[in-house]
Amino acid sequence: MNRRSRLLATIAVGASAVLVLTACGGDGGKPKADDRGAGADIGGEASATPGASATAQSGRPRIELPADLHYTFEWRRTGDKDKDAVLADGELFIKATDQAIANQDVLDPAYRFYSAEELAAATQKYVQRFVDHKARTTGTYRFYGESVTLQGDGAAALTYCEDQGKAYNKYVKTGKVDRTPVTKNSYIFYNTTLKRNADGVWVTQDMLSERGSVKCRP
Repeated sequence: MNRRSRLLATIAVGASAVLVLTACGGDGGKPKADDRGAGADIGGEASATPGASATAQSGRPRIELPADLHYTFEWRRTGDKDKDAVLADGELFIKATDQAIANQDVLDPAYRFYSAEELAAATQKYVQRFVDHKARTTGTYRFYGESVTLQGDGAAALTYCEDQGKAYNKYVKTGKVDRTPVTKNSYIFYNTTLKRNADGVWVTQDMLSERGSVKCRP
């Protein structure tokens, strides 16, 4: 069984989103750096968004990640302050989830700050799988092909692609890295819904993913 086979059945997190956890090799179905707390399978100027600096703002949790975990965000600024804020907070939810995994902390406050409702609970279960197997993520994730749509009433849709070809599991006790080959399933399409809360933070509410999507494969 390779790193991108399923760990377990989907966990429902509401009518429009579910969380899928995926497995690594044939060693007891350990979790992988796949589908990063994301959902069920469904059939400019290049620049990092202002996510890193956003953590310095009052009331926002600091996000500190291991030195061996890297991101390439090819998301382009739109020039619209609301759309750019959606991109920034969407990025921070991704990083906050990985921080929880790195810290082996299922109640890490950062991912809970950037998620809401059933998705926050589902992300907790996702992080728990890594904690149970004393694993975290390492390597480099690339994000690209983004699209932001403001839907009114403080809601927005954010879609994007993720390249996990250079991302792996690392086991915290041994330091062993589970390196696996790149396949079509290294490329994932995400469809997320965000809502601006009373503090002006765009929290991720729903997330769907399609692994091996032709929208994202090179």
